[in-house]
Amino acid sequence: MTPVIMTVNGAEVSATVEPRTHLADFLREQLLLTGTHLGCEHGVCGACTILIDGEPARACIVYAATCGGRDVRTIEGLADDPIAAALRSAFTAEHALQCGYCTPGMLVSARDIVRRLPDADEDRIRLELAGNLCRCTGYNGIVRAIRRVLAQRPQDVIVAKPPLPRGQFAEVREAAPTVTRADAAPTSTPGDTLKQTLRLALPRETVWRAVCDPALIASCVPGARVTSVNGDRIAGELVASLGPIEARFAGEAIVTYDSHGGQIKAHGRDPASGTRLSADATFQVAEDGPQASTITLDIVYALRGPLAQFGRGPVVRVFAAEIADAVGRNLEARLRGEAIPEAPRLRAGSLIWRALWRWLRGLIGGR
Repeated sequence: MTPVIMTVNGAEVSATVEPRTHLADFLREQLLLTGTHLGCEHGVCGACTILIDGEPARACIVYAATCGGRDVRTIEGLADDPIAAALRSAFTAEHALQCGYCTPGMLVSARDIVRRLPDADEDRIRLELAGNLCRCTGYNGIVRAIRRVLAQRPQDVIVAKPPLPRGQFAEVREAAPTVTRADAAPTSTPGDTLKQTLRLALPRETVWRAVCDPALIASCVPGARVTSVNGDRIAGELVASLGPIEARFAGEAIVTYDSHGGQIKAHGRDPASGTRLSADATFQVAEDGPQASTITLDIVYALRGPLAQFGRGPVVRVFAAEIADAVGRNLEARLRGEAIPEAPRLRAGSLIWRALWRWLRGLIGGR
């Protein structure tokens, strides 16, 4: 048993828990705070979303023993919160709940959206709610309720927005997933399809030599690391922070090269969640002028397991363009002998801000 002292809904709580006890079970069974609901118990459905130190977190994948000194707030602790009160009224007015099982976690996430994104439109609200599943409403009433509260502009409780980042060096052209024709040649990894084209202000031969160095390329991918190279087999890992969830995919890839192109077959697994990732990709390096080149990637990927919700096509396309952009910036900097500016881990939050900036640039450019 492990002693732990934390603050729950403003009151200090001292308890002794088993190391394996999840925070959600501790809140429900020992503190009788049953407003925190348990659904999937894998951090996927969002029914157990609470606040830890003011930030949304999944109570079903956090151990109570690790919360010593933390400030925990459940839906019961938001009874007097002005944003939560406005959201409860809006949920009622907009018919944003039916069975109500997802509603506590949905309200916590909705409150975070109102505090953090006062100018969020419908598309952004739906993206932010991707981690909260509702099987009843179809989300329309929930989105309307959040927009209703946003329109009220509760300025006294809105958190200041971080500044938008500056435009990035490379333009990335992306294509929506396509469905493979029935008469097309089968691939070994059935799944969704993604195409990325990245332009670099470097000669093709310089880029090609870099592409043939797996460790160099991995060092330019946020969160990626090569652990060993044995012929055409490469072992490594990819770490990604997805809001309150951190995934660490460890696996292996087989890379083959031909004339300024090649193929990658990769697979990996996150041991904490059991989620499996597999991908087949072809790549080509082509000239794009005397001192420029393009890298084209055609990827077929599949995400299976508890974190598969993050493999939805719209979410993947938003992040894939930004990841490619980051790789291009890092690779160009490395080949010019400059310091790589990218953070060591892939964080979905910062990518969302850059994706928003990309959308604004496209909107202004279109006009």
